[in-house]
Amino acid sequence: MSIIYFLIGCSLLMAVGFLIAFFWAQSSGQNDDLHTPSMRILLEDEEEITKEK
Repeated sequence: MSIIYFLIGCSLLMAVGFLIAFFWAQSSGQNDDLHTPSMRILLEDEEEITKEK
């Protein structure tokens, strides 16, 4: 029965760690621009082709 208490404590500790990491990522601005990174791959190919010519 004591292993259950240990596993619950570990899972709560991990959940708090992930919550802290999530709030840190939000405050540091990692999710500010979600559109540009997905479009960057399309724009880079076009620029590289014009540089080679």
